[in-house]
Amino acid sequence: MSSAVVSTSAALGRRFVFDDEEAEVRSGKVLPSTINIQPSSFPAISNRKSAIENSVIPASRLVIRPAPEMVSSGIPAIDALTGGLPRGCLTEICGAASSGRTTLLLAALAATTARGECCVVVDAGDALDPHSAAAAGVELDRLLWVRCGESLPRRHGGTEKGKVNSAFRERRAGDNQAEHRIEQALQATDLLLESGGFGLIVLDLGDISSQAARRIPLTTWFRFRRAVEYKPTILLAIEQQPIAGSCSSLLLQLGWANHEFEEIGPTHAHLLTGLDFTAEIIRSRLERKPARSTAAFCSQTAWAG
Repeated sequence: MSSAVVSTSAALGRRFVFDDEEAEVRSGKVLPSTINIQPSSFPAISNRKSAIENSVIPASRLVIRPAPEMVSSGIPAIDALTGGLPRGCLTEICGAASSGRTTLLLAALAATTARGECCVVVDAGDALDPHSAAAAGVELDRLLWVRCGESLPRRHGGTEKGKVNSAFRERRAGDNQAEHRIEQALQATDLLLESGGFGLIVLDLGDISSQAARRIPLTTWFRFRRAVEYKPTILLAIEQQPIAGSCSSLLLQLGWANHEFEEIGPTHAHLLTGLDFTAEIIRSRLERKPARSTAAFCSQTAWAG
């Protein structure tokens, strides 16, 4: 089989000369055959190159995502600190017991229903008190309360060994109950985010242990973040410790600062009348840069004068 020789000049539009024809040309028998290569011979390559160039967007032409709308949290100190709660974003509120989580939750619910919006509380720990919510100004007609599971009944063993086995079974049952409640809460949150129509969706994991809450995959929080994005809904997660990672746009750490007592009668008894709390911004991915990262707010009891 004869081999073909391709010269550099052929790539410039000149002819290809094959060795068999070259011998005949030298003998004067035939004229060499030619193949002319023109730029129009590569339409597919040219179109592909232009398509690639058009798909590349310069940095100066990138669309800047608008800052989310901020609405009142119901607590002026929190609004002054963060500018409010962002719509279309995931906000984490974390803190230990008696750190102000319930105070902020009820204030946000009251502010949302006062704007005429409907809100929902996915209560994984079954800890919401409707009477306290009504006393805080929440319009219960605009509140959907999703209760996740019930506590398992306790079993008492007769002997000492039976008591130990019963305690072990109760601990295992408690872990299974927590996982079951978390699963129910996550499924309900998924459905609520897809359905829409709520101004505020609260996922209350405050009474779930941090060990159980940390078992929630990070992909779940990423899915929640994508589901609430570009929607006029505030997704608020209440928990003991931060668990959503970088999926949350705003992370507030609450803490107990001081308590107030009132002395009653000649017995010098003291009655709790209020608690002082602190709020600190741990992470903020919002456009607004706060001038300070901490704030203080208080909560008064119903019997305070």
